[in-house]
Amino acid sequence: MTAPEDLAQSAIYRHPSDTLVGRMLPRLLHAPRWTRLRRALSRRWPLPALVSDVRDVVYVSWWVDVRHAPTPPPGHHYVVHAGRTPYTILSYRHGHFGPALAGPLRSLMPSPRQSNWRWYLRRDDDPDGTPVVLFDRNVMDQLAFVVGARVFSDAMQPHLSTRFEHVVRTDGDGHTLIEGGQGSAPRLHLQWQAAAGREDAAAWSAAFGGHQALLRFLTWQDAASARTCDGRGASTRIALPGEIAQLQPLQLEGEPQCPRLQAMGVALHEGLAFRLPRGPFRVVSERLL
Repeated sequence: MTAPEDLAQSAIYRHPSDTLVGRMLPRLLHAPRWTRLRRALSRRWPLPALVSDVRDVVYVSWWVDVRHAPTPPPGHHYVVHAGRTPYTILSYRHGHFGPALAGPLRSLMPSPRQSNWRWYLRRDDDPDGTPVVLFDRNVMDQLAFVVGARVFSDAMQPHLSTRFEHVVRTDGDGHTLIEGGQGSAPRLHLQWQAAAGREDAAAWSAAFGGHQALLRFLTWQDAASARTCDGRGASTRIALPGEIAQLQPLQLEGEPQCPRLQAMGVALHEGLAFRLPRGPFRVVSERLL
């Protein structure tokens, strides 16, 4: 069994190419002086709210032996069923991701692709409350957003992909492909097709007291936690509201590839998948713990 990963180490950025920029950029992003200055400034001027009209949000979830999970933040514990805990990869396309204060000018902002890999926690003082996401990996396909997030945020520490395809066709079939080159972005290849329903969802539903409760658990979160490169904890308030009735079941096809999960003994073909066609995404606030 592989040892639980140190999230502080996995947050460290490596550029996909060994160019001069690729060697210098990690040093600049991890510069202690800049980190201290940014944190001092953010205490006085918090990060502005960010919004995006996301689309084609594809959730794929697996059960993972909880012994593979990293140490949870203080005051939190993993959601565990029969010795296993849920792990989700959700990939999507942003719709003009930028500050809410920009108003209609936000339509000028780009729309990067993003993949968010996460564990699920509950607060020790509210074990029946809304789960808290623990970020395991974040990937984006545009350097400007990767640098911007790392320069101004502790909770969002994305890695840059060399290739990022997230395609959903009109019939619901599609695929996600992420390659990181020599960099720190994880590799992923998932294919799916639209499904009328999922028979294997019954085992998941039983662990959460019903199908509706399962879908709410996997999709409705208002807070996320992360570990920074220097070992600090960070928390962010998020919102991605959506109606359960909007979720469309998917069936994984082909030969899924995800070295991160395969190293933890996960049978990738057993993933539970569904799609949210679109929704308003919002990063409300952030604080260093």
